[in-house]
Amino acid sequence: MTAPLQWQCLDFSALGSKRLYAILRLRQEVFAVEQNSVYLDVDGKDLDALHVLAEEDGRVLAYCRLLAPGVKYAEASIGRVVTAPEVRGTGAGRELMRQALAACQQHYPETGNRISAQLYLQTFYEGFGYEAVGEPYGEDGIPHIEMLRPAASGATA
Repeated sequence: MTAPLQWQCLDFSALGSKRLYAILRLRQEVFAVEQNSVYLDVDGKDLDALHVLAEEDGRVLAYCRLLAPGVKYAEASIGRVVTAPEVRGTGAGRELMRQALAACQQHYPETGNRISAQLYLQTFYEGFGYEAVGEPYGEDGIPHIEMLRPAASGATA
């Protein structure tokens, strides 16, 4: 990766089959294989989600999906946050969250944002204005914690 990543926010119909395949491959590569977590990744929510991503030469390097208020939580939600191994440590994950939060602000300005964060990333998400709500719990064999970022938060890690 030499040039800065180019970011897009697309609805499902704009993804196209090759881009969708690249997204699903990255999610499976990281969540199922690397993290050894078996769960139904293709859960039906992608169809109505917004998809934030950066790609290079047809390979998706960073990705997440945005769910509208009422789909998973009362608030909007960011999920399936993932970066390819080759861009970890470059700031791509932080930029992915900045892009996702900007898209949430644009599309869902009246609501906060609630996530189900992997517990080891709690501090990362706190840097974006999220606060833990409740106690840690297991999800898909990995410790998670629910976190909320209020609508008026201005944190930009």
